[in-house]
Amino acid sequence: MEDSVLTFMKLNGLVKRNTTILVGVSGGPDSMALLYFLHSLKEKWNLKLVALTVDHQLRGEESKDDSRFVKKMCEKWNIEFCGTSLDVPSYKKSNHVGTQVAARELRYQFFSEKMYAYNADYLALGHHGDDQIETMAMAFVRSANSRAMSGIPVKRPFSCGTIVRPFLGITKKEIKRYLQSNEIESRLDPSNLETDYTRNYFREYIIPLLKSQNNNIHYTVQKLSMYLKSDEDYLTNEAQKLLYQDVLLNENDKSASFNIDLFQSYHTALQRRVYHLILKHLYDELPKNLSYMHEEQFLSLINNQKANGRLDFPHDLKVIKSYRTLTICFEKNLSESTPYHEVLIIPGQVLLPNGTIIQAQFTEEQYKESKDYYLCNKNQVALPLHIRTRKTGDRMTWKGLSGSKKIKDIFIDEKIPTGLRDTWPIVTDNNGEILWLVGLKKGGPINQTEDASFIQLYLEKATM
Repeated sequence: MEDSVLTFMKLNGLVKRNTTILVGVSGGPDSMALLYFLHSLKEKWNLKLVALTVDHQLRGEESKDDSRFVKKMCEKWNIEFCGTSLDVPSYKKSNHVGTQVAARELRYQFFSEKMYAYNADYLALGHHGDDQIETMAMAFVRSANSRAMSGIPVKRPFSCGTIVRPFLGITKKEIKRYLQSNEIESRLDPSNLETDYTRNYFREYIIPLLKSQNNNIHYTVQKLSMYLKSDEDYLTNEAQKLLYQDVLLNENDKSASFNIDLFQSYHTALQRRVYHLILKHLYDELPKNLSYMHEEQFLSLINNQKANGRLDFPHDLKVIKSYRTLTICFEKNLSESTPYHEVLIIPGQVLLPNGTIIQAQFTEEQYKESKDYYLCNKNQVALPLHIRTRKTGDRMTWKGLSGSKKIKDIFIDEKIPTGLRDTWPIVTDNNGEILWLVGLKKGGPINQTEDASFIQLYLEKATM
């Protein structure tokens, strides 16, 4: 067994020499075998070992005896011992979680604290190949998420160091033989035999069936786990690039928006992952009632032909489709738009409520125009200029248009989301003539002279 574990550790880069390793030890066969195995490398590899033991206060004196047993074995092997007692029943009640979740959360909090306290490089845990089979089989039954299907990671960042699992390449049977050949004592948690826990049920009934078809399934499953994790890491990294490149994330009001046409150009595998990254960004903690059905509804909303639509997600998160823009935000941030009216002094600028800035200056040259610029002759407009939101009946005209057109109809033609229309900036002169529907249409004098100074307006978009 030792050679198999050493080879596995080398292939996966698990433990370096001259480092500090904390070992999670319950007193059970797996963790005692791991502690002894690392102890056998202690001198040769110059390792500092510390055994961490947790009493979860779930089995009374029996769990206290487990801690005392681990402490006794550490004294025998000259390994530093660090134990604690955690009030899992109270934590479970106050946080409304199950026993297993409560125990794990408190245990890992303790582990993290000790990683910092010892400035440790690694936290070594005794999960083995059979645990990996159980985990992936359970994920297959419960989840449609490929990350969940990738199983227990061989290593992952944790606290100030790395969690490592040197035994994932061997079986429970090999561990038992190792204990016997080295006369290593261990204790048994009776709850591991109760099949009312899902994992124990799989351990007792499902895994033996799988092994009967492939006695080396732990190798197959571990390879599959590593391949799935590698693929998932790559896709998630690509999705993160797209998230920051093409999704507008507003930190102030916890919202996100993007162009639907651009989003649809992604491969479906990336669409799903960007969706999950957006939710992680918006939620402080993902709701437990968030399911794959919400993902299906989200993708259906994007892909259907309706111009507008809306979904309700847990904790008052709203997904709003308006033409080719999708906005995701919390209901408390969907307050009605407040109209505004500002006088634009030249030279000067106006900061609008959404963070947009409109700058104005006099110039003698006719700069090349774009949708973010507006230019007019200063002698042909009534000053001062005004910036305001739309009013009922607003109309404007521009060169080449016969007559005038309602601002409302322009918004519809340009497919401007309904939620943006009431705060869209409109520039008028002092007589109320609409000169610029900012970024969309440019009106003003039809025949501008070229014998005077010009007014140059520039839209500086908000950064979020």
